[in-house]
Amino acid sequence: MGGSGSKVKGSWPFSGGAGDSVVDGNEQSVARLKGSRNATPFVFTRRSSLYFDEDGDLAHEFYEETVVTKNGRKRSKLKRIQKNLIPQGIVKLDHPCIHVDFPIVLCEG
Repeated sequence: MGGSGSKVKGSWPFSGGAGDSVVDGNEQSVARLKGSRNATPFVFTRRSSLYFDEDGDLAHEFYEETVVTKNGRKRSKLKRIQKNLIPQGIVKLDHPCIHVDFPIVLCEG
């Protein structure tokens, strides 16, 4: 049951010497393959989901109120603005989080 995974060893960013992968006959640690010397299980930054608009306001979404006249009636609608928005970028976390791919069980309940 549930055995449809591949037989190839996966590369984990947190495995040190025990989970070495073999590439072209040479053993290299995954940390070296990923380009980082010391992989840490903690995440200190994340990409923000907020945007700046032309006025410098910061929000997830921006809307503009438009007035539509239909059959002699004035009706206001909200139109979502998707142009001229600048992403906030990388944000430092208040408290470090544990990376999603961290392969060790921390607490067994």
